[in-house]
Amino acid sequence: MMKLKEFIGSKIFLNKEILKNKIDLLKSKNKKIVFTNGCFDILHLGHVDYLKKAKNLGDFLIVAINSDASVKRLKGNSRPIFDEKSRAFVLSSLKFIDAVCIFEEDTPFEIISYFLPDVLVKGGDYKIDKIIGNDVVSKNGGKTIVLPFLENHSTTSFVEKVLTIKK
Repeated sequence: MMKLKEFIGSKIFLNKEILKNKIDLLKSKNKKIVFTNGCFDILHLGHVDYLKKAKNLGDFLIVAINSDASVKRLKGNSRPIFDEKSRAFVLSSLKFIDAVCIFEEDTPFEIISYFLPDVLVKGGDYKIDKIIGNDVVSKNGGKTIVLPFLENHSTTSFVEKVLTIKK
């Protein structure tokens, strides 16, 4: 029997070509590929709720996370709080996530274009026509879905709250 750490580690794809081959195989079996992305810096109830709902939209859920350098460029020098390997490992421990990969760019456009998921999912305040990758996914017969955020659950508000308490 595979040990838990080996199983979780097997869901992390550092080589995107290997994950692409898996996606192609799944698609050949008419499996629906769902893709979402984010920093997922401090995993909280809002993330878990969102990711579980995303998984329910298809058969295979890919979560692409921003690299440490990408998070730093997007959110400032104090972020990420947890490094990319830690974030990938924690996400991969959720049973409903099938694959985790890391991307270096500031947007997921390149990786979405490479994987061509059937369903692209984003959360909360996004407008579908403003979601990066929506055009590529829809051109290839897929769809983009916006899932509502769970109220009062965001990493940014949590970090701001902690910083306020420390002062």
